[in-house]
This record gives sequence, C-alpha cells and structure tokens, in this order.
Amino acid sequence: KYFSLGLISLGLEAGDKVCILGENEPEWFAAELAAQSAHAAVVGIPSDCTPPEVQYYVVDSESKFVMTEDQEQTDKLLEIQNEIPLVKKVIYWDPKGLWNYEESILIYFYDVIEMGKEYEKSHPGVFEDNVKSGKEEDIAIFCYTSGTTGLPKGAMVSQKALVNTSKAWAEWDRWSDKEQYLSFVAPSWITEQMLGFGGSLHTGMEINFPEEPETVQENIREIGADILFFGPRQWESMMRTIQVKIIDTCARRRFIYNLFLPIGYRIADFKLARQKPNLFWRILNWLAYEAVFRPLRDKLGLLGTRVAYTGGATISPDTLRYFLAIGVNVKLAYGGSEFGAVSAASDNDNKPETCGPPLPGIELRLSSNSELLLRGWSLFSGYYKKPEDSKKKVYGGWFHTEDFSNIREDGHLVVMDRMDDLAELKSRQKFSPQYAESRLRFSPYIKDIVVVGGGRDYVGALVDIDFDNVSKWAEARHIMYTTYVDLSQKNEVIGLVKGEVNRINVLIPEWARIRKFVNMHKEFDPDESELTRTRKMRRSFVEDRYKEMIEALYGDKEEFAVEAPIVYRDGKTGVIRTNIKVTAVD
Repeated sequence: KYFSLGLISLGLEAGDKVCILGENEPEWFAAELAAQSAHAAVVGIPSDCTPPEVQYYVVDSESKFVMTEDQEQTDKLLEIQNEIPLVKKVIYWDPKGLWNYEESILIYFYDVIEMGKEYEKSHPGVFEDNVKSGKEEDIAIFCYTSGTTGLPKGAMVSQKALVNTSKAWAEWDRWSDKEQYLSFVAPSWITEQMLGFGGSLHTGMEINFPEEPETVQENIREIGADILFFGPRQWESMMRTIQVKIIDTCARRRFIYNLFLPIGYRIADFKLARQKPNLFWRILNWLAYEAVFRPLRDKLGLLGTRVAYTGGATISPDTLRYFLAIGVNVKLAYGGSEFGAVSAASDNDNKPETCGPPLPGIELRLSSNSELLLRGWSLFSGYYKKPEDSKKKVYGGWFHTEDFSNIREDGHLVVMDRMDDLAELKSRQKFSPQYAESRLRFSPYIKDIVVVGGGRDYVGALVDIDFDNVSKWAEARHIMYTTYVDLSQKNEVIGLVKGEVNRINVLIPEWARIRKFVNMHKEFDPDESELTRTRKMRRSFVEDRYKEMIEALYGDKEEFAVEAPIVYRDGKTGVIRTNIKVTAVD
C-alpha cells in the first residue's frame, strides 16, 4: 500500500510502466502489486542482462521508474542513465555499497514507503479507491518474448488473462495453502507470474525465496518444496549429475542402483498406462524406494515434491521418464508469453511425450500445415507499440503459435518444433532438429547441441560438451588435458560423443541421422547472444555465426582452424585460435 502511494507521490500515473531488475525477493513481489494497484504495468528484466540489454527493455517499454535490487543492478542503470530520459527514479532495495552514491535519480525503497505514509495523510483513501476502480482489461505486466528470432517484443498481459490462467492452473493441480513453494524462476518470465505470483494469491501457498541464486537446490531441500518448476536445462543438468555420480561411485552402490532402477521404470510404466501394479511389484517398488529412490530424492531436494513441472523448451521424454521412475511426479506443460499456460498433464493421465490436454478455457486446433492455433481468455492484449506484429499473430479469431504440433486422439498436445526450425534436406526429406537435440541432451556428457542440415545432403551437428562431467570422466581414465578446448578435441572425448550420437541415431529415420559432428571449442553463451536469457538456442544467429564451421561438416577436411571472438563477463573481449576436428559417424 505505502510503496504504491509513494510511487504516486513521485509522479506515477495510470498506464505508466515500472521496470524491475533483480533476483527473486519479497520486494520484487511487493513492488509489482504496488504498481498494479496504481493501474501501472510491470516490466520484468532478467537479472543477468547487460547494460545495453537493460536499456532496450527500459526504452522500448517507455518506463518511468526502475526498481533495482542492489549495487550491481543499480550500476547498470547509472551506466545508461543518459540513454533513458523518461526514467524519473531508480529505486533500489538493498542499500549495501550504495551509501555514498549521490546521483539524484536514486532513491531507497523504504524511503519511498515513508513517502507513501506521508502522502496518505493528505490523500486518504487513494489506494483503496485505486484497487476498487481496477478493470480486468488493465495491463498487468509486459512479458517480453525470448527473442529467438529477433529483438524481444513486449507482450501486454491483462489482469484478466493473468488472473484466469493462474487460477485455471492452480485448480488443475489442486494447489493449496498447505504447500511450500520456492520462488527462483525469474519473475520476468510468464511462468513465475502464473505459478509463484498468481498461484500464491489464489491459493495462499507459502512463497519462499532463495538465500542466494547459488543455494536454490539446498533451499528446496530445506523447505521441502511441494510444488516445483525447473526448466528443461535444469532437469537435464540434474540428470547428468546423477549419471556421473553413479559412474564415479563404488561398485557396490552402483550395483544396487542398477538393480533397482528397472523396478522404478516398471512402476512408472504402470502409472503411465493408468494401471495398478500388483502386490509383487508394489513390494519390489517399496524396497527400491527405501534402498535407492528415497535417499536419492532427498539428496536432490525432491523428497517432499508433490508435483513438478517443466516447460519453455523441448525436453527428452527419457529425462521425464527417469524422474517418474525415481518417484518424482514431473509433468511437461506448455505455454508462452502471449497466451499463458495452455496445457499440462494431470496426475492420472501423464504422458512424458506430450504436454497434456488443454486447460479449461483454452481451445486448440491445427492449421493445414500442422501449426498450433489457440484461443481463450488467456490471450495477451498485443505487442507494445507493434500493432502489425500483433496482427500477424492473431487473425481469424485464433493465435498462431508458429509451433509445429499434433493433437492426439486422446486430446493430448504434442509440440515437436518451431515451424521455422523444421529443416529440409536437399532430397526434400524433412527432419526436426529439436528431436535429436533433446535426446542427446539426455546424455551426461552433452550440455547442448545444434543440429543442422537444411538444404544439405545429410544432417550434421555442433556439440557443446558438459565440461564438468566430461572432465571427471577423463580424470577417471587418466586422460591429461589443460582447457575446455583441449579436452573437447581429445580423441577419447570425441569417441565418447560419437557413441552418444550413435545411441540416438538408431531412434531416428535413416535420412535424419547425424552423419558428422564437431565438438565446439567453447560453450554456447547468452552473453554472446547465442542463447536467450531463458537458455533457448538462437538457432539462426548460431548458424550464421558458425557458418564456416558448418561448412566444414560438409567438406572433405578432417579438421580446420577456428579463430573466434569471445566476450568475457566483465565485458572484455578476446580471441580463441585452435584446430577443430570433424568426426564422421559410422
């Protein structure tokens, strides 16, 4: 209440925008409610954005106020201060390191609250009147798109859309006030707006915040989180860590794990087939749970998890099936900045290869070329200042998702790839790059991969090894290396990756199999625009940036020289020079 009144006293008006830049903390949520209570919209900015990226969000949204968490985030605003003339105040909530800052644009969060208390004395009832006069068509938030195909666009989400989508999701999976939730998914993402922000308001479930971004896994374990959301990369990373630790453990523990894991898979198959296991399998499952799955879930912080979700990008069904096998009720959901939560599996009808049926209030259908179309009360109100882009997305009464999809006879949605990412070989045979990519990320040794081949004779791949896991694998085999580049080009490591590629090639039609690959000399990095801030691949950017490397996949040379620029976290640039080996797959 008082922060809202403080903003009004500083000049906030209905229809204005307030940017928030920081990690998940109570002040983030309080500031959002305060701005919305004054009929303003909130613009979330990912906390790892660089100053030029912050400038884009602030300028594009025409925001008049910016909330920052601490000195690090505040410095980003001060660096671009002359480029954001509309901003009246930068409001920080963690004063550490900022005591000696004298810039007039800065003001402390709790000083604004005191201003609000003074404002109420001469303007009684303003806050209450603002809340009562709010309308469902008021814009609640700007959720910027991930920008995989261009600059991010500000999707305007109304109060009606945000309230209804979060309510539908909460009722679908029976969230309640007895449950614990750790808010660590970025509030700038629509998922956290529906799950943590909207879910807590609808159900009263208790929201917890991490001590530090690095302690998320530990904090989840400490509070016994009942509801959990991990992006695909987090589930895959956790899966790789488990696999490597099992490889590194003693023979006795490895034997027990490998003995009981098939039992977990069998029980998961019973559940997926909606069948009840007989007494024999229930006893075996109890033994497996007590011996392996319970302590494993406890170590992962998933012991108390009632329901877990993933979404935002493709994930291998093998990864989901594994977590189901160890007793974690993880489900694939589908949604987006422009349309909120669209579908999610139910507890009684969960299929790892699908996103479940549509939530109540959502209608789905397919176009003639299998593009997913949808409509319902969850749709956004258009892109800010981009009416033409909005018209390209919503016409004929339907939102065009640009996702290549299928709706099964049982009503479950299957999202296979982006329409633009579907590739066609020179032979005119089509293939989905994401199909192979998601399955290869199931490997403990592959962190990321880009499958290419459009207009070519065969399919190739750029592979980003998981440095932590591969280095442990190499050390266990006394393979000497110095750097990421050196390790990635070792013959033994290339052979390791080749085996992983062969493993998934047997699952793919012959024309879509990977025939050649290279191990990258560096990791894909959002700071270099290769990934979005939600770690989605910017495929067209990557293919353009590494076009010479891709050309080498289709030549006769067994290796080629690479000279690539690299941007370090402090903004400095450097150059990598090395030779990269091209490997043919049998």
